[in-house]
Amino acid sequence: MVGRIANKKLAQAGKEAHAWARAHMTICDYILKRYMRKKPLLGIKLAFCLHITKETSVLVRCAQKLGAQIAICSANPLSTQDDIAAFLSSQNILTYAWRGESKSEYNQCIIDVIRFNPDIAVDDGADLHSKIHQMGITKLIGGTEETTSGVSRLRTLHSRKGLAYPIIGVNNAITKHLFDNRYGTGQSAIDGLMRATGLFLAGKHLVVCGYGWVGKGVASRARGMGAIVSVTEVDPIRALEASMDGFYVAQLSVCANYADFIITCTGQKHVVTINEILKMKNGVILANAGHFDVEIDVKSLYNKDRSPVQVRSNVERFTVNGKIVYLVSCGRVLNLVSSEGSPPEIMALSFANQLLSIIYLVKNNNSLQPGIYCVPNDIDNLVAHVALRSMNIEIDKLSKVQQRYIGI
Repeated sequence: MVGRIANKKLAQAGKEAHAWARAHMTICDYILKRYMRKKPLLGIKLAFCLHITKETSVLVRCAQKLGAQIAICSANPLSTQDDIAAFLSSQNILTYAWRGESKSEYNQCIIDVIRFNPDIAVDDGADLHSKIHQMGITKLIGGTEETTSGVSRLRTLHSRKGLAYPIIGVNNAITKHLFDNRYGTGQSAIDGLMRATGLFLAGKHLVVCGYGWVGKGVASRARGMGAIVSVTEVDPIRALEASMDGFYVAQLSVCANYADFIITCTGQKHVVTINEILKMKNGVILANAGHFDVEIDVKSLYNKDRSPVQVRSNVERFTVNGKIVYLVSCGRVLNLVSSEGSPPEIMALSFANQLLSIIYLVKNNNSLQPGIYCVPNDIDNLVAHVALRSMNIEIDKLSKVQQRYIGI
């Protein structure tokens, strides 16, 4: 098979990383055992546009073992783990991905995957779905979407009556956003910040912009490391929740004056503008945990200093009006560029939902109309039960009296 990767000699290292992840993603093994005999994806072509990590390789190989033919590209130009890309390529998976793609190369990789003529598109951020629609391709069984940002983009497309096929918003599954976004990204974003900067958090002022599931996780983990955490929000209910969770809630213009770290977690554009940056204290560190690199006004930052200094592998130093400002991961998703993404135990939940949703799309090929669908409750509950089983946790069951009492 022909694709494009950085170095095929990294395949053995990728194989070991894949084995490490799989050993901690036993939920996926349960699904494999359940469906292996039937091979429900036999003859189905899958196009993946995901962050190419060791955890993703477990999902992709599971789908392949269930019969699928696969092409894959990265959902971010800087998040690919080149050893994993080499491993996937060695497993007869058409792979177009390497760390450090230019914008044009990133777009071309998506196009190359689309030319695989997939039956189902599996996306993280909706760049793949958007490009499929731009190219006028409509005859897909369906697709899935992993992120909040991607689901929002696709809802907008559907509201304009432009969605060509059914898409399951995997991010809407409780066993996805409640755990991956909060616990997984919460931990891995702080991990990314530590790996990138190597600095001490305790006693430092850290501002979290946005108190959705990702923001909640980042704020909680930062506080656990001893940081003094403030939260900014535009949603009054989330702001109230943050306050009652014990965080200081204020406008960003106020927090900018004292912040040592600012992490954006909103999915919105220009959360941190050059106006706020000009108010920040000398040496502030900016990072983004959202999917796209639009939350921090990086363009204006580069316009202020056209020759920033690379002080660490994922940290740039800008001089703005005589003041030092540091940018982590070029403003791209912190936990995947400066770290390895969410841990395998957490991604097992998300990718179990992905795999079962793909199978659901194949089974219901003739009954689903174009639209955004939630992960069916029985899938969500199955993933939770299997996760508990993998953790050797048993829970109580309702008695018949209790079932009758609540009307079951």
